[in-house]
Amino acid sequence: MNINSFFGFATVFVYITLALALPAQANPHEYLLDNGLKIIIKEDHRSPVVIQQLWYKAGSIDEVNGTTGVAHALEHMMFKGTSNVPPGEFSRKIAAVGGKENAFTSRDYTAYYQQLHQQHLPMAMQLESDRMRNLQITQEEFSKEMQVVMEERRLRTDDQAHALVYEKLIATAFQAHPYRRPVIGWMNDLENMQIEDAQDWYKRWYTPNNAILVIVGDVNPKETLKLAQESYGKFQANHIPALSERKPQIEPPQTGIKRLVVKAPAKLPYLIMGYKVPVLKDTKNDWEPYALTILSEVLDGNAAARLNKTLVRSTRIAISANAGYSAIARGPGIFYIDGTPSEDKTAHELEQAIRSEIDTIVQSGITQEELARVKAQVVASRTYQLDSTFAQAMQIGRLESIGLSHLDANIILERLQTVTAEQVKAVAEKYLVDDSLTVAVLDPQPLAKTTAQNDQSK
Repeated sequence: MNINSFFGFATVFVYITLALALPAQANPHEYLLDNGLKIIIKEDHRSPVVIQQLWYKAGSIDEVNGTTGVAHALEHMMFKGTSNVPPGEFSRKIAAVGGKENAFTSRDYTAYYQQLHQQHLPMAMQLESDRMRNLQITQEEFSKEMQVVMEERRLRTDDQAHALVYEKLIATAFQAHPYRRPVIGWMNDLENMQIEDAQDWYKRWYTPNNAILVIVGDVNPKETLKLAQESYGKFQANHIPALSERKPQIEPPQTGIKRLVVKAPAKLPYLIMGYKVPVLKDTKNDWEPYALTILSEVLDGNAAARLNKTLVRSTRIAISANAGYSAIARGPGIFYIDGTPSEDKTAHELEQAIRSEIDTIVQSGITQEELARVKAQVVASRTYQLDSTFAQAMQIGRLESIGLSHLDANIILERLQTVTAEQVKAVAEKYLVDDSLTVAVLDPQPLAKTTAQNDQSK
């Protein structure tokens, strides 16, 4: 579950509005339309391919009780047609030119993308901009799609023991913050979702001044800006609070360890431990999120990482043991350590072994060799990611959507390389403590018999 989320490099900042054009500057290029749509274009001429991503700064963090899952439900409805494009036609047109398209919803944002030959970018822009304002949500399509969403929840969460444990851990770890609600929504809310819920969400959040258009690939920035103005510039902005103006949602301090047991069909127990930790807010002056990132890589960044080396290969107390942390988020962070104990071991024994590894770092720190190896791996992985135009677009969109800048990518990489062994030890000592810890254990229940087994028993 290594879920580090820093991406590689960014370059020089260029700010241009339609009213005032500055001299041409380095890649990527940044623009702001009069209606508030932010556009970031990054040239990559290695192949005649382009990525278009449209990011809306609205995710499950912005939902309220009773309508959990509406952000994800609306994502599904965005493929059901507009007043200009019949249901299914969007996907058919992209596929017809050899392109790919999809979407994703997270706690912090919702994004839509197309990857295709650069000559088809005008068509992709027309299609994507059209559904920014002209979506048609009919009762018939909504009712059918909600059945799809509920089945998705059953398959990905309710019938997946580890996913169910994770969901319940998050719901327990956070007392008040909306991160406690699952992105896909609670089943009761999905069962009672009304078409008006989706329509209201669309009208409120799907507006150019709440969106970021990211274009990466074999494009000419000036020509692409003109296309964007023609496609997206015709829509007016809605009154909507910027990220910095939205009501603060502060999680109350945790004052002791939280524990829960989840019963679900499974072969083996499973353990997940979540510590509350900070995330990046000031990329230049924060240091703890960078140290936490290095710590997660020391524990679970490669085959020689501590959890795998000690718990899996040496003592064999675990079949698997992992750590993960994402420093890029609108809300509070969680540092995760999880694992599956070996067949002759218990979740309690695995927890004690994990605690022992943490204590070793708290008492003795990490070695300079470990630090150098992890830093080299971090730099290499971020560099390799940039071979992909899609990864480049993801880097830009994700940073911008949570309130940072795409320019912060360079700062992040530089700051990661300045982390010291003492700082890694310090964050382990400060944050990997019981007062910020939630522990969830899977109590495996008998697996249901398969249809084949049932047939044989008759």
